[in-house]
Amino acid sequence: MNFPNAIFLFFVGLIAGAMNAVAGGGSFIAFPALLFTGIAPIPANASNTLSLWVGTAASSGAYRNHLKLPRRIVVPLLIMGLVGGVAGAVLLIKTPVQTFLRLIPWMMLAATLLFAFGKHLTGLFSVRITHEASGTAILGASIFELLVAIYGGYFGGGIGIMNLAMFAALGMTDIHEMNALKLILVTVINGVATATFVVTGSIVWPQALVMIAGAVLGGYTVAHFAQKLPHKLVRGIIIFTGFGMSIYFLLRAYR
Repeated sequence: MNFPNAIFLFFVGLIAGAMNAVAGGGSFIAFPALLFTGIAPIPANASNTLSLWVGTAASSGAYRNHLKLPRRIVVPLLIMGLVGGVAGAVLLIKTPVQTFLRLIPWMMLAATLLFAFGKHLTGLFSVRITHEASGTAILGASIFELLVAIYGGYFGGGIGIMNLAMFAALGMTDIHEMNALKLILVTVINGVATATFVVTGSIVWPQALVMIAGAVLGGYTVAHFAQKLPHKLVRGIIIFTGFGMSIYFLLRAYR
């Protein structure tokens, strides 16, 4: 890794960490940047997961006061995040990345549409994540989270938007509380995936460490700033980012 690449990856990490703190999707610029510097797809994805995991963990502290859901709701989601994160990471190691790259734009588009129109769909769902959620509601949310976590451990690009889409469809309306829960779950999912990648020797450490420095700075700084923004503006940023990611990967996968 030469000096220009180091500067490039630092600033990419800075922007990606900021994106993850506000709307998610930082992997969609961080992963291609690692590929651009000559790293193979699977090591690039593993290194990207490590770098943005640290940035997400840093930004989650800024939202800790917004998470008011009881433990009986949060703990099952965390357990599913642990299980799914490991499963997805193992799946990545065992299968070609290119196959999944062709599915990503469609998954991202669906997640973005779900988030954008989630308020209009909540009446069709019997599952709700609220403080009075029933056992059935918590079970349904946990199954959703397991699927999201498997995807997150496998690739991770847009996992924040997928979680936000799920929260919107399941009845959550406070964008800052949604961001708080998203950041905690993403930290857990990417954390266990990262541990799997470290054990299997999939991390490219010089590039990963440079991106970590940028992601921490971007994630923590923007997380505090984002809490002062109006809810509609934050939602607009999330939707715009989601559509942008969908188009980017659609062009990349089918060019």
